[in-house]
Amino acid sequence: MAFRLPFAWMVCLRYLREGRMQTLLILAGVTGGVAVIIFLTTLISQLQVSIIDKTLGSQAHIVIRAPQAVNRTSLPPDSTAAIIQPRAQRLRGVDQWASVAQLAAQTPGVLAVSPMVSGAGFAARADASQSVALMGVDATAFQRIVRMPKYLQNGQFDVSGTNTVIGIELAKDLGLAVGDKLRLVTMDGRDDLFSVAGIFEIGNRDLNRRWVFTSIKVAQSLLNLPGGITQIDLRVADLFAADATARQLQAQTGLTVDSWMQTNAQLLSALNSQSMSNNLIRFFVTVIVAVGIASVLVVSVVQKQKEIGILRAMGASPWRIMSVFLLQGGLYGLVGSALGSGLALALLNFFAKITRNADGSALVNGELELSVVVSACALALGVGLLAAVLPARRAARLDPVQAIRV
Repeated sequence: MAFRLPFAWMVCLRYLREGRMQTLLILAGVTGGVAVIIFLTTLISQLQVSIIDKTLGSQAHIVIRAPQAVNRTSLPPDSTAAIIQPRAQRLRGVDQWASVAQLAAQTPGVLAVSPMVSGAGFAARADASQSVALMGVDATAFQRIVRMPKYLQNGQFDVSGTNTVIGIELAKDLGLAVGDKLRLVTMDGRDDLFSVAGIFEIGNRDLNRRWVFTSIKVAQSLLNLPGGITQIDLRVADLFAADATARQLQAQTGLTVDSWMQTNAQLLSALNSQSMSNNLIRFFVTVIVAVGIASVLVVSVVQKQKEIGILRAMGASPWRIMSVFLLQGGLYGLVGSALGSGLALALLNFFAKITRNADGSALVNGELELSVVVSACALALGVGLLAAVLPARRAARLDPVQAIRV
């Protein structure tokens, strides 16, 4: 016994075959629309992840510091005499920093906490010297904030004793290699001799020239801050919840708490603009695809008006007629989304081959996220069905007598 397609499928496929050119054109439109949505969404997502990783990979998500010192006056604020020079800021430690660090570690969403002693100084070797940022850290805790091993070019991240870790630009400026000696001098004249244990390349020339790591105890001694900590670095699970966590900690401690969203406001604005642009493109592409499917089906209803009238006269119910055009819209969306996914994958792989980072690594990878593909395909299928609703209802409401007379 031969297999027979259901009525709606048989008529639907016949209409698609008869209007081959229309079918190919609308499939090309849907394919292009789905490919654009998947390709742009994946590309922007990967670029944002790369930008965030490069920017935040070398810094804490939240930093807790002592509040700035301010001058106080008993004069009225609107008094001319009340205009005073801002107070010079000296190096200050965070009061009861161990309790603050413990409170931060117990805050929901905080993954890691690392105390730091930082201050200005000079790195000197023979007659050459360079201004640097002296940073005393606990190696184990700090590597939970910034994954230093992946940035190391030579040696290891060892700040025990009189070991120090410096950036590659500073090493070039002073002619240093792992194992060489380096003298660190603070602004008030304290100094000590260190051995270079590691050299890093963090992807930022200024940081490669300025950052010099030592142990916390050594930094406290050089900066004349015995037992003190100048800042506490935090890493959080949800990057975009960092601002809320920072406000919570500031309210609890009364200290200055800054998140990366405050210190990198321009980056955050650029990321939001990218996301907004992607959403606008998706919206307009969706509208264009929907209008294209609807227009083709409306033309099909007009062209097939007499045939629809005959089918109605032969007993086809309005729902059967309606289902014919709904199936066409669904097939446009389903087949177009499958072809569009393949085209998006090809475009992404091509883009990955022709674009590179400054270090020669791939800017993006050629892999599609399943969630993006599924959402784009579901959107295409939904748009195809919705675009077919009005033409399908029009076809179902045709009066068979008037349709045959046309």
